[in-house]
Amino acid sequence: MCGIVGYVGPNKAVPFIMEGLAKLEYRGYDSAGVAVLENGSIEIRKTEGRLKKLADILEHETLGATTGIGHTRWATHGRPSNRNAHPHSDCTGNFALVHNGIIENFTSIKEGLLERGHKFTSETDTEVVVHLIEEFYKGDLVRAVQDTVAEVRGSYALVVVSCLHPDMIVCARKDSPLVIGLGEGENYVASDIPAVLRHTRRTYVLEDGEMAVLRSGGVDVMTTTGRPVSKNVFNVTWDPVQAERGGYPHFMLTEIHEQPRAIRDTLRGRISEDRTRVVLDEVHLTRDELAGLRGLAITACGTAYHAGMVTKYLIERLARIPVEIDVASEFRYKDPLVGPDWPLVVISQSGETADTLASLREGKRRGAHVIGITNVVGSSVAREASDVVYTWAGPEIAVASTKAYVTQLVVGSLLAIWIAQAKGTISQDLAHELISELNELPEKAQRVLEMEDEVKAVAKFVAEWDDAFFIGRGLDFMLCLEGQLKLKEISYIHAEGYPAGELKHGTLALITEGVPVIALATQLDLLDKTISNITEVKARGGHVTGVTMENGRELEKHLDHILCLPRTHQYLAPVLAVIPLQLLSYYAAIERGADVDKPRNLAKSVTVE
Repeated sequence: MCGIVGYVGPNKAVPFIMEGLAKLEYRGYDSAGVAVLENGSIEIRKTEGRLKKLADILEHETLGATTGIGHTRWATHGRPSNRNAHPHSDCTGNFALVHNGIIENFTSIKEGLLERGHKFTSETDTEVVVHLIEEFYKGDLVRAVQDTVAEVRGSYALVVVSCLHPDMIVCARKDSPLVIGLGEGENYVASDIPAVLRHTRRTYVLEDGEMAVLRSGGVDVMTTTGRPVSKNVFNVTWDPVQAERGGYPHFMLTEIHEQPRAIRDTLRGRISEDRTRVVLDEVHLTRDELAGLRGLAITACGTAYHAGMVTKYLIERLARIPVEIDVASEFRYKDPLVGPDWPLVVISQSGETADTLASLREGKRRGAHVIGITNVVGSSVAREASDVVYTWAGPEIAVASTKAYVTQLVVGSLLAIWIAQAKGTISQDLAHELISELNELPEKAQRVLEMEDEVKAVAKFVAEWDDAFFIGRGLDFMLCLEGQLKLKEISYIHAEGYPAGELKHGTLALITEGVPVIALATQLDLLDKTISNITEVKARGGHVTGVTMENGRELEKHLDHILCLPRTHQYLAPVLAVIPLQLLSYYAAIERGADVDKPRNLAKSVTVE
């Protein structure tokens, strides 16, 4: 996500900070800034836009500071602007910090700080942190940071400087990465290894609940409760290009492996503390308005459309209202059923997809309340929708969407439960079960990633073919559509996804000896039916790989290969089941020598109709 860089040592800080931020540009950002300790005070320079704009500002400065921090921001709270750019400072100007992550309880903290006379200059959640440090500071910066992180809930990589401690940088980490670079008479901090790689390969990788104090003469690591920590030095062996991708050979694989974190961030703050309710404060539909809904419409394109199909299924099953779904390029040409009592949900990773934007505007023209689901703060969807629910996936660089799709599924699940709870159409027991399983998805997604070598073996076989088929029922069929899209867009293998029950209506004619068939079987109430369809394929010589959950192992005797997922509620299974499909596509493309991150004829954001 956002880029963080810091330096303390004998040399000028600004050149290193700007170089380090440039090395992190690949992660995506919308504003940039630096804070340096200059002549007994903190000097902050920041701006909306690209690093070049910040460099132009600094070019006319003579900042000789030898301690400083820098940041490139991917907007979360508050749209991209000069005042929302990092670093942020407190009322006294004695402290400045940069932050990656999300502070869940910033609203309640901010209310208290305002009551106590603090003045805020931004819309960000981050700014509350530096004001808390100001309050807690009693001469000990490290203790002030410790007391502050004890007050905040959420995720953070925090890097703090103070003009009261000019040869010191204090950092803390929870759920957002931080790396300490170890130099000779100088030390560095960054959110990712590429920022420090030209200067050192000796690093400490901070773990959750750890903090570090950097001085030119050394680094002390401790827990956020003050207990000293002995760290092993991690010697980076990656080349600089590989380092930009977290050690992975392609951005797509990096982003597949970022999904547990992305799921966690998307859930953060959207489940009540007692874990009994979904909280979607971003959506301003009252209980009476929800009770009066005649129906709901969803529109999106490509991968986002597949996420919309899953969302439609869940809303209908849980909230018991009819849901229309359309590909956005068709939506406004069909006299759509949207209006004051029929809201519209639009889904777009970039928030700039041309057809989706046109659908949004058509919905508003017809008087519909439009809920935008997007990944990019300040995007056109975010600005123009009545309400916006962000998927906190972080920047997605690879053209083939992975973590954005998964977080769209998570938001769709939250939306379905939220509407159902408001309408009273879901039992308390089912709501609690689904919410509990949502909270476990990040850890279970990590377990799915551990199946990578199993998937690689399947991909090696699939890559030898020019055709592949995906079959499934219910939610599994919707997942088949995403699986086949991923395979063909990056490996160029012709792939089709079918409802398993439709095989007899033509598709069986395409099943020949050895042809790869991926059978999705996570909907256990349909398992017997799916098994019948698999036997039809096997009888015609198809080579079948099954994807199911641990409690569906009875499927194994009907398969050539089985991929077993951790058990979860079948309504949430698509979040886990798509991961092996993404890995399958990736490794099949690698086997065929395709350019994984930049598939032919495709672009990341389709901004023309």
